[in-house]
Amino acid sequence: MRILFCCMGNICRSPSAEGVFRNLLAARAPQLSIEIDSAGTHDYHVGEPPDDRAIAAARRRGIDLSALRARMVRASDFDHFDLILAMDEQNLRELRRRAPEHRHPCIRLMMEFVPQGAVRAVPDPYYGGPQGFEQVLDLLEEASEGLLREMLSRAEARPTAR
Repeated sequence: MRILFCCMGNICRSPSAEGVFRNLLAARAPQLSIEIDSAGTHDYHVGEPPDDRAIAAARRRGIDLSALRARMVRASDFDHFDLILAMDEQNLRELRRRAPEHRHPCIRLMMEFVPQGAVRAVPDPYYGGPQGFEQVLDLLEEASEGLLREMLSRAEARPTAR
């Protein structure tokens, strides 16, 4: 399984999602073989590390984002990744606009993994203060729990090799 987390610039929400889910996998389901990456729909910050505020907020929760570097979504990502998770409706539309139509079902919102969730988007904290980055992590942790449940369910449903 290959999962790509996407936001606009790949310096706040999507690298945070990558870090949160990577940590959750390592702690709770290290047996799952899942490739994780993140990217942006725009090239504003290509090659840059995540926003300092995102790094600091994640570090307070034991998550290290410092090695990540922003990149833009590539055409090849639509075939490479099994699941592409957008942080909001705007990025969802942009991803689907770029993707071949047969790949649209694999492009979903991250917050779809929160059961009965009232929030559909992970808000962009870039122009706000530090509390916005904490809110993003709260939402991503909740959605990551649901994503992990789905990945575990998929793994259990797969036939075992004989």
